Amino acid sequence: MTVLKKFLLIILIALCATAHGQTYPSKSIKVIVPYSPGGGSDIAARIIANKLSAKTGQPVIVENRPGAGGNIAHDLIAKATPDGYTIMIAGMSLVTNAYLQEKLPYDSLKDFAPITLAIRVPNLLAVNNEVAAQSVKELIALAKAKPNTLAYASAGNGTSLHLAAELLQSMAQIELIHIPYKGSGPAEVDLMSGQVQIIFDPIASALPHVKAGKMRALAITTAKRSSLLPNLPTMAEAGLPGYESAAWFGFFAPAKTPVATVEFLNKEIVAILKQKDTQEKLTALGIEGIGTSIKELENLMRSDMVKWEKVFRHAAAKAK
Repeated sequence: MTVLKKFLLIILIALCATAHGQTYPSKSIKVIVPYSPGGGSDIAARIIANKLSAKTGQPVIVENRPGAGGNIAHDLIAKATPDGYTIMIAGMSLVTNAYLQEKLPYDSLKDFAPITLAIRVPNLLAVNNEVAAQSVKELIALAKAKPNTLAYASAGNGTSLHLAAELLQSMAQIELIHIPYKGSGPAEVDLMSGQVQIIFDPIASALPHVKAGKMRALAITTAKRSSLLPNLPTMAEAGLPGYESAAWFGFFAPAKTPVATVEFLNKEIVAILKQKDTQEKLTALGIEGIGTSIKELENLMRSDMVKWEKVFRHAAAKAK
């Protein structure tokens, strides 16, 4: 191939890439949600989809595909055509499912193109009002004095609420009894009735019960305090330095989606997340609107893999 032909080929490739970036999207975009309607990720996806549709002039359709801990949707996206017209909002389970199941039909790092970290959902550590502990330090002391007697409720095995409690046990070197439920609702009912003593619960779900005095909040699981309960300390402030655990959700496309398309989606979704009215809508629901670079989401996934692998190893060793 002559130098001239090589030069023309490079120009042609560049022009094609530019044209793709300028024409995308030219048809409707589908956003897959791996969970049932009504949850934080579903609500955030619909807020963003409506605004993205208005900006691009193309329909942005949200489709719920729950099941198998998110794996149905994850596998769908992993095998979707990498053209930017089928994307998903997925959470921590994209990382942690690898430790809950022996074999997955996808690779969490190789089969997806991260777009942006979209939202974070803080959880509360709360106890039944009859529990003597008034703080995280006192709860840890109580658990150490009575190992395997205090029970904590979660919204199910492998959920962020389950992992939050496992992280507490690992870091504080305590042993609690895990009682999994099918969602936060029934878990809250049993906490308030005294069937279980401890719960990690999404702040938006727990807040009405805390304000009504039906459960006692001890701390929030994020690195920073929440504006919804500004006087509530973080777990780190309350006596467990370095503790941080919150459900996060990010946007992903199939691997090999054109870089220009992924960058376009990152730019537009981040801009939507930073808008004041978007922030206000999410905050009112106990959700933190984030918006990051592509690399930041990739780094979060990698760091979480290391973090949660240690927690799962501790849980497995404890169970033996």
